[in-house]
Amino acid sequence: MNQKAAFKIQASRFLSHYGMLAILILLGVFFSILTIHEQQPSGKRAAESIARQIRHSDDTGFKNILIIVQDNNDDRQLAALVEKLLSEDSTVKVRALRGSPAEVKDSLTTYADAFREYQVFVTTQAYRPVVQSIKTQVPLYTAVPVLTPLAYRWPTFLLASNIRNVANQITVIAIIAIGMTMVIITAGIDLSVGSLIALSAVVTAWLVERMGGIGASPLVLLLGSLGGMALCGGVGAFSGLMITRFNIPPFIATLAMMQVAAGLAYIISRGLPIYQLPENFVTLGRGNEPFLQIPYAVLLMAVLYVLAHLFMARTVWGRYIYAVGGNPEAARLAGIRVKLVTFFVYTLCGVLAGLGGVIMASQLKSGAPTYGLTYELYVIAAVVVGGTSLSGGEGRIFGTLIGAFIIAVIQNGMNLTNVESYTQKVILGVVILLAVLLDRLKQQGFKIKKVSPDTANRGIEKSDK
Repeated sequence: MNQKAAFKIQASRFLSHYGMLAILILLGVFFSILTIHEQQPSGKRAAESIARQIRHSDDTGFKNILIIVQDNNDDRQLAALVEKLLSEDSTVKVRALRGSPAEVKDSLTTYADAFREYQVFVTTQAYRPVVQSIKTQVPLYTAVPVLTPLAYRWPTFLLASNIRNVANQITVIAIIAIGMTMVIITAGIDLSVGSLIALSAVVTAWLVERMGGIGASPLVLLLGSLGGMALCGGVGAFSGLMITRFNIPPFIATLAMMQVAAGLAYIISRGLPIYQLPENFVTLGRGNEPFLQIPYAVLLMAVLYVLAHLFMARTVWGRYIYAVGGNPEAARLAGIRVKLVTFFVYTLCGVLAGLGGVIMASQLKSGAPTYGLTYELYVIAAVVVGGTSLSGGEGRIFGTLIGAFIIAVIQNGMNLTNVESYTQKVILGVVILLAVLLDRLKQQGFKIKKVSPDTANRGIEKSDK
């Protein structure tokens, strides 16, 4: 086989396994075009924009600059950056004035003589109307120009904050989808994962509250989280036991456990949210990695997907899962313990649903029995859209991640383009239906066998006889 033929085979295999990646890219391009708007820079970019305007205004000779901002973290950071950039020129005098509109007006009015020397006011786009209003009320400053960071055109969809938001919002669904992928590869289904999210969140919050509450230590938080995950793993194990030992259909077994888990969540929490949690509990759900500002939950999701991919592609148990889904009888004859493999995937799916509940509790800083409603549908949709066959025996872990992001991008894009929520449900339903239809067509295509003319003629002769 020459290199060209080998390349074609590899390319065809990649498109077969990860063809939905092209759909994800096209969706990103589509929503990027639709969301091109004027953006207001912030942080370092805003400071650099102001500094460039000051430096390029040689004809006006701005040497005394007053920065007027609100007294919040973002504005204080902007003022410090602008002051640092402009102070590189020793001939430029920079001063920052922070406060509410009333405080700023009072300072400029009371100390008018002290601010007389400033030739330009620098502020944010949001605070510009306030500064302009103050100028009209104080005749001394009427001729003083006001500079703000220059706006630029860029897709809202591609803003770093929006991309981080999309990734963070999909973490719970994507992490649970790892376990669901393995379950569906074995030709099963688990409808209990949405209720397990609520159960894990409630149990975790309940344990933390009982063992320390607001003053709980990191060890207590870890133990509480492990307790919630362990209980959900036990529910998953029970579902697996019912399916393997008593041959109850997975749909019925997990549907029953969905109701049980939801009921337990309400019983433990008495139907009320549990809020008595320490501030550092939100680190996993809301905290960001300092350098790249990537949420810790997203980093955890990435690590889990790499490990799951290696498990499915490089280990014996991964091969066993595919074999059980492809042909359970052949797998049994080959010496694979089919029931043990099935029991394992349902248990793992329960544990990962428990982890999803811990992350959601961390994001919302509370545990409530209402969490996770309809999440099982989104998880299954992510798995199916990612290319895993509902018939079993076929699927890719990274394909599931792509499917999860496709759903997240569609939802986020529709929110940015102001599509009403009812229409969003219709569109997501159509996407799921198309993914399942594509899977069925693919399965039917594999079953079609080519019949040669000679074989057909022999069949006709036999039928005549």
